[in-house]
Amino acid sequence: MALDPTLRDRIVASVEAGFAEQVAFTQDLIRFPSVRGEEQAIQDHLFRAFRDRGLAMDRFRMDRQAIARHPGASKISEHHSDAPIVVGIHRPRQETGRSLILQSHVDVVPPGPADMWSAPPFDPVIRGDWLYGRGGADMKAGTAANLFCLDALRRIGLQPAATVTMQSVVEEESTGNGALMTHLRGYRADAVLIPEPEDEKLVRANTGVLWFEVEVRGMPVHVREMGAGQNAIDAAYRVVGALRALEARWNGLKAGRPHFENEDHPINLNIGRIEGGDWASSVPAWCRLHCRISFYPGISAAEAAGEIEAAVAAFSRTDPFLGNNPPQVRFQGFFAEGYVLEEGSEAERVLGVAHRVATGSELESFMTAGYLDARVYALYDRVPTLCYGPVSRNIHGYDECVSLSSVKRITTAMALFVAQWCGVEPVA
Repeated sequence: MALDPTLRDRIVASVEAGFAEQVAFTQDLIRFPSVRGEEQAIQDHLFRAFRDRGLAMDRFRMDRQAIARHPGASKISEHHSDAPIVVGIHRPRQETGRSLILQSHVDVVPPGPADMWSAPPFDPVIRGDWLYGRGGADMKAGTAANLFCLDALRRIGLQPAATVTMQSVVEEESTGNGALMTHLRGYRADAVLIPEPEDEKLVRANTGVLWFEVEVRGMPVHVREMGAGQNAIDAAYRVVGALRALEARWNGLKAGRPHFENEDHPINLNIGRIEGGDWASSVPAWCRLHCRISFYPGISAAEAAGEIEAAVAAFSRTDPFLGNNPPQVRFQGFFAEGYVLEEGSEAERVLGVAHRVATGSELESFMTAGYLDARVYALYDRVPTLCYGPVSRNIHGYDECVSLSSVKRITTAMALFVAQWCGVEPVA
């Protein structure tokens, strides 16, 4: 059943009425430098925001042993965040609609060199339609939209007529274990909506992601005798070549894979960090590569990891030095599989209608070749998981920004979706 046009128009107007407050709230979130391991303060801030809205509160830490036992667990290291997960639960007076999880993450990637930003990365600045700041797009605008789509209903005296679980997690940018922890805690719903910055489109397919390290040991000597030594950094370059060959082979397997076969380069290997050596005048004794690679849905993380190990080992046997000094491959961080969102769910239909009202256009879907927490709910809860959010630029880069007009549109679509999916009742 479609929303009553009068109610629809009231919801649209209510989002507009609260939008200045929503922007200010998003700016407050950006001011928290919530890089990995430093999310406690922003989680406290959100705990208070959830509680002040009358949500029933739950705050809990990662259970590392429980996570490690789950087949969807990513690798836990000493760098893993200990910040809490924050959950707020709206319970209706009478459960007549369909339940929903609204999820977001507060962890952000490091900003990089400050002098590459046009303004300090954690000092939110608005220029025209764009709100700048690290994490503003990925995904603090979405965090605020989760709250303010419900505020839009409350402003006109309504609330969802079903349970809505508001989840703020960490570790999205490094393991996905925060979302997995909410699953292990037992939170479930009939559908999930995650407003990541997806250019007002619905994610149809998502790659799996692995993080791994390759450590190469060399033979140190004084540089005057460097021919008698073995340079670990030079050897690591050769290993990168072998990994690039694996990347090319995986890209060559895209044929026949829906959502991937028409992409130019769906599988991406990133050498994200390299370190090695101890002294400029010594042949380096060690080098460590920190890598990220994606892989297709339907392939297990363990299978993809095994192929990486085999590729490095096979190359090493052909190398005069590495054959007797094989590199060590270690997996840390992401060990997460991809997913495909099945078409035709009622949740997708309802979002499509809401999107059409909010934007005036039909909802499009696409493949994104990165990690999304949506995989937890799509793979392990097997419920419709809608990853859909605003237009952005330069996420993970400098001068990251999000379009404010787009944020308003997706917040409108989300409020309309909640009203239709969950139903509404008068505020208690």
